[in-house]
Amino acid sequence: MVTEQETGNRAGSAQVRLLGPDDRDQFLALTARNPVVNVFADYRARITNLEPRWLGGEVWGRFEGSTLVAGCHMGANLVPVECTGDDMAAFADRALTRVRSTATIVGPHEPVAAFWEVVGDRWGTPREARWRQPHLQIDDDPAVRPDPHVRLTTRDDLPALYPACVAMYTEEVGVSPEAGGGKDYYRTRVQQLISRGWSFARFDDHGRVVFKAEVACATPYAAQVQGVYVDPERRGEGLAVGGMAAVVQMVRQRIAPAVSLYVNEWNSPARAAYARVGFTESARFSTLMF
Repeated sequence: MVTEQETGNRAGSAQVRLLGPDDRDQFLALTARNPVVNVFADYRARITNLEPRWLGGEVWGRFEGSTLVAGCHMGANLVPVECTGDDMAAFADRALTRVRSTATIVGPHEPVAAFWEVVGDRWGTPREARWRQPHLQIDDDPAVRPDPHVRLTTRDDLPALYPACVAMYTEEVGVSPEAGGGKDYYRTRVQQLISRGWSFARFDDHGRVVFKAEVACATPYAAQVQGVYVDPERRGEGLAVGGMAAVVQMVRQRIAPAVSLYVNEWNSPARAAYARVGFTESARFSTLMF
């Protein structure tokens, strides 16, 4: 068991401590309470075994007696797992004892808001705050015909695919992934997704990407899609509808039985496209970016 000393929090009897490999099964049982919403934390626990050296951060748990009742992934991404407001207040107290290394806070709206209520004055103004993003999921066949031209990408596609990935990221996040010397890291990330069979795209007759999407993380229960992109010159043609239907079909056949994503509340065209495919809202997320 991890030797980190347990510390009390403002709720009284509950305790917060660092989690490690011996806590993996309890943590996975916690994520399994809502395996689609918790897919990121579940995935990270499975691939790192909750070893801080592999996490690139830490995972903290809140216990009542010996029972794990809430968790928080604290790394570049800070992600609550099955947290109440009291849980997040306790994790916020812990976070304030260290220098912030978090680039993004993301998760269900209520725990993220509770966390920010405690740390906001100390952590400064986010570069962007997206407070109510619909979290969508589908665990059945798509409601429309999949685009037959969407396929898994290969390494040979990288010269055409990589610029589309950069364009999508820059448009969505507001900062290029290549900024600050990040080009090599981001290119490696795109290559990894291709190698895992987690990258999907449609190319036009000239080899240009007109639609793409990737799986960001996956477990035996669910896969989370990211990076959905349509070439700006081809928007309005319905490529996202057929493309996402194809992604859902391939992901459910190859990777996981449920597919999820979260979308900006103001992005009406994307929300309409996902609804046509058969996605339904299952939660509201909040994302704070620094």
